[in-house]
Amino acid sequence: MGRLWRHNAVTLLCDGAEFFPALLASLNAARRQIQLETYIFRIDATGERIARALMAAARRGVEVNVLLDGFGCADFPDHWLDALRAAGVNVRFFRPEVLRWWPRRSRLRRLHRKLALIDAHTAFVGGINLHDDRDNAGPEDAPRYDYAVRVCGPVVADIQHTMRQLWLSVAFGPLVARGPQALTRLLSKSQELHADTRPAGVQSARLLVRDNGRHRLSIEQSYLRQIRRAQHEILIANAYFLPGLRLRHALCDAARRGVKVKLLLQGRVDHAILHYATRMLYRDFLNSGIEIHEYQAGYMHAKVAVIDRRWTMVGSSNIDPFSLLLAREANLQIQHADFAQGLRRHMLHKIQRHARQVAPQELTQASLPKRALVWLCYGLVRAGIQVSGYGGGYYQE
Repeated sequence: MGRLWRHNAVTLLCDGAEFFPALLASLNAARRQIQLETYIFRIDATGERIARALMAAARRGVEVNVLLDGFGCADFPDHWLDALRAAGVNVRFFRPEVLRWWPRRSRLRRLHRKLALIDAHTAFVGGINLHDDRDNAGPEDAPRYDYAVRVCGPVVADIQHTMRQLWLSVAFGPLVARGPQALTRLLSKSQELHADTRPAGVQSARLLVRDNGRHRLSIEQSYLRQIRRAQHEILIANAYFLPGLRLRHALCDAARRGVKVKLLLQGRVDHAILHYATRMLYRDFLNSGIEIHEYQAGYMHAKVAVIDRRWTMVGSSNIDPFSLLLAREANLQIQHADFAQGLRRHMLHKIQRHARQVAPQELTQASLPKRALVWLCYGLVRAGIQVSGYGGGYYQE
């Protein structure tokens, strides 16, 4: 896991307008196996098309395995669940909600990654959930701003491995826990395609996952290494942005040594406490020379970065306590100048046309109630980290 593979074909998919047709085309073309994981799957106009494509695939003999998060999909309609299973779709829930309102620390560990793999050949990695990208949007708002990638090539082997391991642990957890021999017997009875790892393109790519085992810090460490190496430019678009000490210091240090650092962050109030807590960091960022832009055209869900016009990151992981300390996440790191240029161009278009730059005087001239709200929300986030026991002093000043 985490190896940099050469000779991949990686296609950038901007927003649901590009992602959903590409995903549906692959689902409709599937012949042997579909594996899918998501945090949210809603049966709206978009979700229904995907559900019907999954059922049609199962009816024509394709093995279809769908893993949904137990919290994000807690309200998944029972009649649709019955219909999927009746068609032959294998649907399971990661950490299903049993006592939904009972306070349990472990319930914070969610499946937040969004992955799909079709016929062990074509994979999708990104931040786009399976629901309409105009959810919560007003009549004048743009659709939800987000990214995913379609990928073929050697890195598909790692995507297949991480999806299969989680599927087996959820579907057959007690048996897997008995040891390697039990797992081997299980695998021999289950259909397993060999990943198509033939060269497919020119991009180098690495799958990065975050879990609660030996990959707890993989995504954050990848960001840290590249930010510390940056020489010219760091461009980050992240919907929920509240980095811990190490990432904050790395970004500020980069700006102070002359690297041009631009952050594109959520401008609409989505999750209020995190939204206002993030603004507690603005002063240090601006004083260090970092540009902060807030997206205004609608709701933002992007989680991407481009560094020095060659290194890119696309995936499900926000840069906040939930993603970096608790959730299962999956990002694809791509190293290729042409791919980076395409993503960079799209991000800069969003900044120039659909965002506003935060000026330092906005902080100094903010009213007392606004400053108090920022302090309160930041304090609540810090208190939540302390009470939960996740992160410890690592995430605090």
